[in-house]
Amino acid sequence: MRLFNRIKLLTPESVELEFSLAGIGSRALALSLDYTFLLLCLLLFWIIWGIISNQLLNYLESTETNYASLPIWLGAIAFLASFFIFAGYFVFFEVLWQGQTPGKRMAKIRVIRDNGRPIKMAQATLRALLRPLDDFFFVGAFLIFFGRREKRIGDWVAGTVVIQENRAQSNSGIRVSQEARQLAESLPQVVDLTQLLPDDFAVIREYLQRRDFMETQARSELSLKLARQTRAIVQLAEIPAGLTSDQFLEAIYLAYQEQFPAY
Repeated sequence: MRLFNRIKLLTPESVELEFSLAGIGSRALALSLDYTFLLLCLLLFWIIWGIISNQLLNYLESTETNYASLPIWLGAIAFLASFFIFAGYFVFFEVLWQGQTPGKRMAKIRVIRDNGRPIKMAQATLRALLRPLDDFFFVGAFLIFFGRREKRIGDWVAGTVVIQENRAQSNSGIRVSQEARQLAESLPQVVDLTQLLPDDFAVIREYLQRRDFMETQARSELSLKLARQTRAIVQLAEIPAGLTSDQFLEAIYLAYQEQFPAY
């Protein structure tokens, strides 16, 4: 019996990736942390808004202005702003941190799209807007607990899934040449590895793990395709002379794992 359910996703590059689903325990932990942070943000907002509103009402009272309906409008604006803070918190962090909020980062889980790609503004917004519906009578928790893909309503509508954060894997399962090791040491100084998304790295790692089981022609074509795509992503003018596409991918793998050990 596995502690976490597994899911296989097919990327646009036709590479099959396998992930561990986050599970209701990790997601509940992340949500409780996020709601704690949100509560503090909303509390601070209401304190500031209360001070501003009180000062405004006192000022209008001193000018003998008719402001009978103003408290209602101030309250309505405050509730509307609170909803934007609530939804904006999740949208902002999930887009900025590629599927993670502060709570998800602490719980080591991440939201990705059904094709393995990072979520964008549209998916993050849909998940945030539907969160109140999922929270209503724990509907979302019920769907996560009993669903094979552990999706709440927001996940089904947005086409997303929540996975366990990838852990660093031992290099022993991946053969790395000496040429690749030498290049990996200098890569962070000449390319921008932050442009390489987690799912891009996962595709490279998956290829390096499975290349020995591929047919020679298929392996050569896929290696060349991945090397060209990766070179463009990290904004490298050309692959250093004398290196094969496999060696370049090995160097990218080592350099990225060194810079971002969580992967």
